[in-house]
Amino acid sequence: MKASSATAETELDENLALAQRSALAERLKFLRQQLGLTQGQVTAISGISISTLSKIENGLLSPTYDVLLRLAHGLNVDVAELFVNAQSHMGAGRRSIEHAHCGEPHDTPLYHHRLLFSQLANKRMMPFVSRIKKHHMQGDEGWSRHEGEEFAYVLRGRIELHTEFYKPVALKKGDGFYIDSRMRHRVISLSDQDAEVLWVSTTPDLSRSPQ
Repeated sequence: MKASSATAETELDENLALAQRSALAERLKFLRQQLGLTQGQVTAISGISISTLSKIENGLLSPTYDVLLRLAHGLNVDVAELFVNAQSHMGAGRRSIEHAHCGEPHDTPLYHHRLLFSQLANKRMMPFVSRIKKHHMQGDEGWSRHEGEEFAYVLRGRIELHTEFYKPVALKKGDGFYIDSRMRHRVISLSDQDAEVLWVSTTPDLSRSPQ
């Protein structure tokens, strides 16, 4: 029964990931065509290779958060707008509510992200809840680096933070970290089950060119 349950859960995760890739592919193509841009022009302004962009637009690749940031930066949109059409812009007196277990899902080989407040465009922060799926990493696997700063707070389990200039550090439920995102970083789960964190990343200044 346990094996059957695990198989069914794996198939469900795979089907969900496929649906997410398809939704992202359609939305990305729509945004690019709305702006009258070719794939080559998008790669030029985002710094992403045309082969990577083509795979994303054809639903063959789930991009990392770094790649999502570059795409959003290049298209001058909020990261969440790569998945859904924002209903309102952040401004004076604006308020938004996110209920439990809501948000826009995005699955990668390392993390399962749930992007929060996707209905708001032009946010200065990108909040999301992430399930840490990797329990071991080797060599250069899983490193991330991008503009901005980020904060993470452990909601469940234990994690280990790896950074470019510091020794790895273990963090448990209730612990957190704040880092300069330009420094290479990655996170793994030290728990038997996947750990979960609340993650908040500042968005890059859209007036600047991609790094």
